[in-house]
Order: sequence, then structure tokens, then C-alpha cells
Amino acid sequence: MRSSPVTVVGAGLAGSEAAWQLAQRGIDVHLYEMRPRRQTEAHHTADFAELVCSNSFGAQAPDRALGMLKEELRALDSLIMRCADEHALPAGGALAVGRSEFSRAVTEALSNHPRVTVIREEVTDIPSGPCIIATGPLTSAALSKRIAELAGQRYLYFYDALAPIVTLESIRMPPAWRQSRYDRDGGEEPGDYINCPLNEQEYRAFVQALRQAERIELRQFEKEDERFFEGCLPIEVLAERGDDALAFGPMRPVGLRDPRTGKRPYAVVQLRQDNLAGTLYNLVGFQTNLKWPEQRRILRMIPGLEEAQFVRLGQMHRNTFINSPKLLRPTLQWHDRDDLFFAGQIIGTEGYVGSTAGGLLAGINLARLVSGRAPLVMPRETMMGALFHYVTHAEPADFQPMKANFGLLPPLEPPVRNKRQRYRRYFERGQEALRRWMERELAS
Repeated sequence: MRSSPVTVVGAGLAGSEAAWQLAQRGIDVHLYEMRPRRQTEAHHTADFAELVCSNSFGAQAPDRALGMLKEELRALDSLIMRCADEHALPAGGALAVGRSEFSRAVTEALSNHPRVTVIREEVTDIPSGPCIIATGPLTSAALSKRIAELAGQRYLYFYDALAPIVTLESIRMPPAWRQSRYDRDGGEEPGDYINCPLNEQEYRAFVQALRQAERIELRQFEKEDERFFEGCLPIEVLAERGDDALAFGPMRPVGLRDPRTGKRPYAVVQLRQDNLAGTLYNLVGFQTNLKWPEQRRILRMIPGLEEAQFVRLGQMHRNTFINSPKLLRPTLQWHDRDDLFFAGQIIGTEGYVGSTAGGLLAGINLARLVSGRAPLVMPRETMMGALFHYVTHAEPADFQPMKANFGLLPPLEPPVRNKRQRYRRYFERGQEALRRWMERELAS
């Protein structure tokens, strides 16, 4: 095995996963993390793999795109998935985790690994020698400048926002009640989500308040090109898109019945457990960039949250990513430097699970490279392969971050008309492709 360590920059989801994959393959790793010496605008702790937005990794079922991606990661011995499964919280059909417990578990696993040396320093230049850069969408200014110089072009970016978190004891029940959509928890036990119902009059007043609320002022250069990731829009931006945009978005009431009336409410705000103790709940899909006094005032208009106690209020930050179709190969190697890999949200794989997947593949491929073997491209029938094919083959002029979705996969032959059966067939085909790939490629 290689005598000198390889470098991984960034101990978020992707960097942590990459370091684990390398170390498990007998490669010594220097894992650089600038926190707590230098914090980002969104992080609050020094722990690895800190979840700065939602505490949910998305759908679990294999007939969902994120569920398919999770199963592939589990098959490939993902540290992130192992820690997420060990610290899972009740969340219906989704995988949600206790934030602090999950991050501590990842930190301890890597800090205690004999082949991982953790270095708490900011990296301000691109390292020489074998390296994975997984600094995420909040890469420091100094390193961002060096990457932009290497790329010969400006960073791409979008704005992302965080949702508020409230204490359980401050939620008034009723009118709030526990239920998962379509009683996915079985119907006999209380559901995993808390629901706050709004009638049409309450909903209209809430939307109007959002439209009139004061927002946190953007800096001048940000105003000139304000872009949001469509999958994580602030609620005030959604409110401007139409009277019912929220009712058909994060406030959609489908699959829910108000136990006081037996009927579906006009709109609903769902809250999901945010910590292992069950004392904190986050407002699902309620990312916002309103001024903090406005957030308190307007969110307390929601029935059940009139006396809500906020432990975190929403905020917005700018996420940067590189133009991967021009700059990366499907192996996640830099286009003209074999020993430089990029992984995570910085390459345009949106979401926790997609970021983890990039770290996993980059870790496997760097381990192969320094051991004298060729890096691998994953089969497109897998969700991982389809996602990395997209971020390295999309049209560069229109490139945007992408989450795992079935639209990235090659069509089935013969076609399957029924959607549920089609998604199940995608999963089965992907699992078979992954199994053959692991037997053929990973064994070599």
C-alpha cells in the first residue's frame, strides 16, 4: 500500500465518506477540517458531517429514487448510511436522524480509525499529490479562489435556506395532531409527524403576511443574480409565485385528516422530530430568509404554533458548485489531473445522500489509483451511476444541481406502464447491475 498519506479536504458528508472508504482499503488519510478554527455561515459545531439544513435523508422505500440510492450506499459499506441507520428517528417513510448524535458518531468513527489523521486547519490552496476536495457549497474564500483559477471560470451558485426548529412542549395540541400521510405508520399508533391545520381564511392570511414581510437584505452583488435551488425554495419566494403555491407545495394536506372534523384541512404545516430525545421539531419544507422578528410573528399565525419557542430561526446562505460537465470525468477525477478528485455538493449533486455517494465513489477511486489500479465508472442502471453521468455529461451552459431521480436512469426495455411497478423494476435492475459491477470491478 501507499506509504505517504493521501489528502481529503473537508469533513462534511462527502469528505467523511471518502476518508472512510480510503481508510477501509488500507490507505492512510490526512483529513482536513477547518472548523472550529474557522466556521461557515451555516455550521454551528465542530463535528463531522454536520447536517445544516433538514435532519432528513429522504425516502427509504426502494421504489423511491432516494431509497434506491440509499440501498446502493449500504451495499458499498457507507459509513454515513451506517451512522444514519443507527441514529434514525421516527419519520414515516423517510430516514431522519438525531442531528448531534449522528454527527458525533461519524466524528468518532473517523477520529478513532488508525489510518485517519484529523487536521483542524483551513486549506487555502489545492494540495499537491493524491487529493479529494469535498469542501461543499460553503468552501472558504481562499480555496474557492484557487479552484476558480484552476477551472479558468467563475463558480456557479444558488441560494439555499434553513428551516426553523421549535420545542415540542411549545406546540399546542389540539389543534395540532400526530399523523403521517396516508397513515403510513400503520394507523393504530400516533404518526411520526405533527400537523398544524389551516382553514382557507387562515391560509390566505398567512400567504399575505409572507408577501408583505421584511426579508434579510442581500448584499449588492447577490441582488444582481439572485438564484434559488428549486428543490429548496424559501416559503416567501413560493408565496410570490401564486396564491396556492404553498398549498400545493410544503403545505399540501394530502393524505391527512384533521381528527376534530374527520376532513382534510385546506392546508397544513408538518413538523418532524429533529433530535433523539424528541424535544425538538423542525418545520418541514419551511426554509425562509425573513428577518427573525418577522419569522416569529408570522409563523405564530399557524394554528398550534401561537406560542412556539424557536431554538433555531431560518436563514439563507449562498451555495457554490463547479461546472462539473466541463471539469470532471465520470470517475470524479479532474479533467486534466488524474490524482485530483472532487466530491459532494460542490460538484452539483444536491442533497445529503447524493453528497455521500460522491464521497464514496471518489474514495474508492482514489484508493484504486494510488494502488496502481484504474478508477471505475459506475453502471448507469444504478442511481449512483446515473447521477454521476448526469453531473459530468449535462449541458455546461445550463448546468444546475441535481438530486437523485428516476428520470436520470436509462429507459426500461420493454417499457413498464404502471408507475409503482416501473420504479420497482428500476430498483431491481439497478441492484443486479450493482451486484455484477461489484463482483467484476471491485474484486479486481
